[in-house]
Amino acid sequence: MSLAMLTSLQEALAEIYDLPATPDVREFLLTDREHLAAISSARHCDEQLLLAEEGDTLAMSLYIDQKVLSRLAGQDPLAALTHENLADYLTAAEGVSHFVYVAWNTGFDKPVTLLELELQAEVDKYVLGAWLLSAQNGGRFPRELHRVLFERTRIDPVAAAGREGLYCMASRYAARFCSRMAALLERRRLGAMREALTELRRFYRWGGARKRAHIERFA
Repeated sequence: MSLAMLTSLQEALAEIYDLPATPDVREFLLTDREHLAAISSARHCDEQLLLAEEGDTLAMSLYIDQKVLSRLAGQDPLAALTHENLADYLTAAEGVSHFVYVAWNTGFDKPVTLLELELQAEVDKYVLGAWLLSAQNGGRFPRELHRVLFERTRIDPVAAAGREGLYCMASRYAARFCSRMAALLERRRLGAMREALTELRRFYRWGGARKRAHIERFA
């Protein structure tokens, strides 16, 4: 089981977005699909953030299927991110993104809509993948990653459970924003990197409506 992978993803998000410490995702992890089936209707998902509110208390658990983590342990993306482990890497990245984003917003008593959560997760998957691939390929920016994430993927209607439109919208907005980020990151100049980080960090802290307004205006 690749728990080190989850720690790496959480640390990368904290560094990219300059975030304060959030709870260790490993302490909130579920991996047993039968356990998930007993507490959630999301039985066909490989990743699911589970939330429960009671008064002023928010309880969280992150489900990532044990088979996904086992495959990541066998083909470590931190050693080499390839087409063979990319899907599992993105599954884990999405789960950690959801967990960190909700935990961070909860610390400021900020509500999060599902559209906002999914939009940020799509951006996070792109940014995490681009950072890792660039590091593994001598700084070469992975232009093909945008096509893989936003043009070649399809939404599973079973996992979407009637929310296909919401997930499509999140993907469309993220694709536009990530195209803007790619234009900056491909320059490989210090000024462009700083500009990209500044915009990413500002974007992360905005609510869903402001994120979409920014994309509609600038991306």
